[in-house]
Order: sequence, then structure tokens, then C-alpha cells
Amino acid sequence: MSKVALITGIAGQDGSYLSELLLEKDYEVHGIIRRHSIAEHQESRLDHLQDSVHTHYGDLLDPPSIRRVFEDVKPDEVYNLAAQSHVRISYDMPIFTAQTNAIGAMYVLEMARCVVPQCRYYQASSSEMFGNSIDADGMQRESTPLTPVSPYGIAKVFAHNSVRHYRNAHKMHATNGILFNHESPRRGSNFVTVKIVKTAVMIKKGLTDKLVLGNLDSKRDWGHSKDYVRAMWRMLQHDEPGDWVVSTMETHSVRELCEYTFNALGMDYTDYVQQDPQYMRPEELRFLCGDSTKFREEMGWLPEYSYTDLIDDIINYWMRKFDA
Repeated sequence: MSKVALITGIAGQDGSYLSELLLEKDYEVHGIIRRHSIAEHQESRLDHLQDSVHTHYGDLLDPPSIRRVFEDVKPDEVYNLAAQSHVRISYDMPIFTAQTNAIGAMYVLEMARCVVPQCRYYQASSSEMFGNSIDADGMQRESTPLTPVSPYGIAKVFAHNSVRHYRNAHKMHATNGILFNHESPRRGSNFVTVKIVKTAVMIKKGLTDKLVLGNLDSKRDWGHSKDYVRAMWRMLQHDEPGDWVVSTMETHSVRELCEYTFNALGMDYTDYVQQDPQYMRPEELRFLCGDSTKFREEMGWLPEYSYTDLIDDIINYWMRKFDA
């Protein structure tokens, strides 16, 4: 009999790739989506799966809608991916971010406990929880202190600790995946990786003439969403729940990302990139590099995409998009 999975945030980058993975593994896949006033946008990443996945309207800030879905679906596995997902915007909307990413996550966790306490539960934790806390070897791992420097990171710490509490207090199979930055062609174009690539392609095509960014020296550990949803699934197949870092174990600056992208398109980024203070964070997160040794050794996971594979994938997508 097929397992039943419920994905909050199914219409996002990770939700769409996770849906594909679970369908390949013969799951019955359900997902919660928020209603948008423009219907064409809310499930665009799922258009190719519309006959295979079951979507339900709901909102993390509307507990009755979450309970209704849980009672209808009775999932074996729950993947809580829904969030206000943009770190920079969390400074502009701190209360909404906290309500959604912290209290909303607890609503989903509590519904799982009340309706399907035997389910396996995955929480999308984040490398943003570490803030500027770095171990002596220059990396961040499961034991690194959590000192977030954004409303987004603060809310994610609340959800992360809620999962640990429910695991211990209610004996739930509840797991945190501490995922470092992961991108793909399906990432929204207001995120820096896709913003850089999309704008560089537009410059190449003569559609614009500059790229405006914030801090070019911020360093991140960037992987591909396809690799990271494989990691999510593996966590819930493990006999014991836990907390695991998922990362590529290498870091690159925004400046390096610009240089690689523009070079790939036959251009020099210094001719087009400008900095603007409005894109700076009030408290900057300077450096992220995850140590995923524990997860790799315990789960046998390795990323299939390199850093350059990831950027090439996004470049190729936007080149095709503008050629269409």
C-alpha cells in the first residue's frame, strides 16, 4: 500500500521537487497551498504534476484549515516546508514572519500530534539559525550555537526547538533538517542567486543594462534543491528522528557568483554590477559553510550537483526562457 505524504508549501521550489521524488517512490502526495488572488501563479511549479498530486487550500495562520487537511489526508509523513522564506523581507515584515515561521510551524506540529501522532515529521530548519556563530574550524554543524541575526532566523530557531520538544515530550518521530542555502531554476527571482543569473541573461540579451545588489562579500554554502529534497526524504526513512545539517561543505561569495555567471555569458561583471544600501541587511550574516559529515556518514548521502552545475542549470533555464 502506498505511503501518504503531506507537504506544506508544496507550491514552492522544494515542494515541487519533493513531490516529484515522492511520486517516483509511489507515494500518494498531498499538499497545502495558500490562496492567491492570481490563480495562475499559485501552482505554477506544479503544473506538470496537476494530475498526480492532490492540493488543498490552507494557511499556517488558520489552524482550522490545517486540522481539516490532516483529518482528510491522515498522512504517514509530513514535510513542513511552508514559510515566509525571504530573509531580507523578514526585516520588513518581522511579525508576519514570526507568526508564519514560528507559530505556524507549531500549529502544523500540534495538528500532527493530535491527528496522526504516529506520523513521521520533517521540519525545514535553516542555516540562518546559526547567524554569525562559527566553530573554530570555520564551519557550522549540529552542535554550533544558534545565534540568529534576522527575524527569519529567530523564527526558525523557535520552530526548530519546538520539534525537539515534541520529539522528547511526546515521543514523536520529529526531525529537523538544517539545510544550508539551496537553489534551482525554480527559485523565485527575488532571491540573490536567481536575481544575478536572470539579470545577467537579460543584460546578455540587451533587455537591461545593470544589476543592483547589496553586500557582494557575503559568503554562502550553495547546493541544488534536487539534492536537498533527497536528503529530506532520507531523514524520514531513518529509524530514529534527529537533527542533521545538509550542505555542500564549501562556500562562495556573492561576488564569485557574479564573476562565474557573467564569465559564462562572455561578460565582465564589473561592467554591470552596482551596489545599493537598500539591499543591505540591518545586521549582516557574513559567512555560512556547513559541515554535513554526520548526515553523509549516517545516511550515505552525497550531492549530485556541484556549485558550477547548479549555476549552469539556472543559466541554461533563463537562456531558454528568454529564447522562447
